Amino acid sequence: MATTTAINRWRRLGLLALLGSTLAAPALANDKWPDRPIRLIVNFAPGGAADVMGRAISPTMSQVLGQSVVVDNKPGANGNIGIGETVRAPKDGYTLLLSSGGGISINPLIYGKLPFNPEKDLIPVAAVARVHVFLETSPSLPVSNVQDFVKYLQAHPGKLSYGSPGPGSSPHLAGEMFKRAAKVDAIHVPYKGAGPALTDVLSGQLQYWFDPGPGLKQVEAGKLKLLAIGSPHRSPLYPKVPTLAESGLPGFDADTLFGVYAPAGTPAPVVEAVRASVLKALEQKNVVEVIQGLGATPEPRMSRQDFVDHHAKERARFAPLIKEIGLKVD
Repeated sequence: MATTTAINRWRRLGLLALLGSTLAAPALANDKWPDRPIRLIVNFAPGGAADVMGRAISPTMSQVLGQSVVVDNKPGANGNIGIGETVRAPKDGYTLLLSSGGGISINPLIYGKLPFNPEKDLIPVAAVARVHVFLETSPSLPVSNVQDFVKYLQAHPGKLSYGSPGPGSSPHLAGEMFKRAAKVDAIHVPYKGAGPALTDVLSGQLQYWFDPGPGLKQVEAGKLKLLAIGSPHRSPLYPKVPTLAESGLPGFDADTLFGVYAPAGTPAPVVEAVRASVLKALEQKNVVEVIQGLGATPEPRMSRQDFVDHHAKERARFAPLIKEIGLKVD
C-alpha cells in the first residue's frame, strides 16, 4: 500500500507540472512537496532586472505550487555568490535561482577558481526573458545621438566612466564591445548589481552605462538620455530609438537570457512542476507588463532543451571577446 501511494503521489506531481495546477504540489516519496516556503535566490542586488523579474513571477509561482516563493537577494562576484549558495543547497526543490545566463555561461570563462561548474551543477528550468541593454548617458553630456557620443569619447580618451552589475555581466561586455567597435577609451566601474550602478549614473558619478532595464523609468522622467539599444532589433517600447548597428556599429548584439535554475540532482518531477509555475507566471498580463517595462522580452515559448543549448552558444559567442580583453578575476 505504501509503495502504491508513493507512486500515485509522483504521478500527481507530474500532472501538476503538465497542467500548471494552482493546487499545492503533492507528495514526493514520503514527504509532501512543497510543504514549506521555497526560496528563490536572485544573485544580483535589489532594483536590478533579475530582482524585478523574480518579484514579478514569484506570486504566481506561489499560487501554482501552493507554497510561498520568497525572493532572497544574494548579490556579489557577478552572481557567483548566489550561484554558489544554490549549488550547495539540498537538491529538494526548496532552493531555486533566478540568474542572468551570463552568470552560468560567462562566469566560468573569467573566474579562474570557481568552486563549482554552473553548467554541470545547475539545471536550467525555464527561460524568463531576453534582456536587452540600452545605451544611456547623463543629461549633462553635450550629446544627442551615438555619433555625437562617440566623437565626445574620442575627444576625451579615458576621462569618462561607465558602470555595470559586475565583471563579465552583459552590460560590462556591451561596454567593452562598444569601446572596440567605436574605437574609444573609457573606464569600467563594476558594481554588485544594476541598481547600485544606476544610482551612480543618476548622481553623475558615472557618465554612461549599458542599462539592462531598470533605468528606463529614469529615461522617461528625463533624468537620463537614451541614445540606442544594443540589440539586433529596435525595441517595441522605443521604436524611434535606433540600434547601435544602425548607428554605425554593425553586428552589435549584447542581449542576454535570464531564467530559473535548480541544483543538479533536483528530482525531475519537481523541476517540471517549477517550470510549469514559471510558465504560468509568464502568462499573466501584469508579469508581462513588468518585464516589458524593463525593456525586455518575455520568453514563455522557449523549450527546456533550447534553454540548455543557449548557454553553450553564449559561451562560444563571448569567449573571443573575453580572451581579447584579458578578462580574468581571481
